[in-house]
Amino acid sequence: MGVDSGLPDFRGPEGFWRAYPPYRRLGLRFEELADPEHFDDDPELAWGFYGHRLALYRATVPHAGFAVLRRWAERLPTRVFTSNVDGAFQKAGFDDDVVTECHGAIGTLQCSRPCHDGTWPADDVVVEVDETTMRGVPPLPTCPRCGAVARPNILMFGDGSWVPGAHSQRLAEHRAWLRSRDAAGVAVVELGAGTAVPTVRRHAELASASSGRLVRINVREPEVRHGHGVGLAAGARATLEALDERLGASAV
Repeated sequence: MGVDSGLPDFRGPEGFWRAYPPYRRLGLRFEELADPEHFDDDPELAWGFYGHRLALYRATVPHAGFAVLRRWAERLPTRVFTSNVDGAFQKAGFDDDVVTECHGAIGTLQCSRPCHDGTWPADDVVVEVDETTMRGVPPLPTCPRCGAVARPNILMFGDGSWVPGAHSQRLAEHRAWLRSRDAAGVAVVELGAGTAVPTVRRHAELASASSGRLVRINVREPEVRHGHGVGLAAGARATLEALDERLGASAV
């Protein structure tokens, strides 16, 4: 979904390094930068990466496929389960209370220690980034309670200090909805969920297990196990628009 809105594809080191050449010179992969330890060991490095992403996501306009999903959601009970941290679904008009962000959100901050289990919005946070070195320029965001460096409220690799905050409540509500009558015969549209970090992919399979109604849209990994649904080897935006056209104005 993000790539079709113009965001870089972080899949594999080559894709990541094309987006961020300075990290190629340092030999750092996405998985190594998305590590909470850097906020303690080298906060300028950590905020160079996340500060740049924060500005990039703020400037990104959700593509037309999001509007297709919104139109469908206006006609049928709908919930969003996403590992994306960019807040694009809310920007596209989905209410926050129907969006479960299982890996957190970059638009929310937490203490890096953490000294408490609270989170706060990053609305007024602007991190200057030296794009030659991809390092954040102090002053960096800090925790209002203890003064330690703040970090995005995102579940990172090997992360033992992530504060789930409101995401736990959203997940509980999401699971309750899947058990409710509203979700009887649920159809799951899975978009771009790969196997490297299979959180969304597994959730989609479990959520659609009883109905068998899974549409897996994935350019590289469209395979569906055991005939459980259908896989489409195509991009998100083009496929959503094509499905919308096929469904027509009254057939959703």
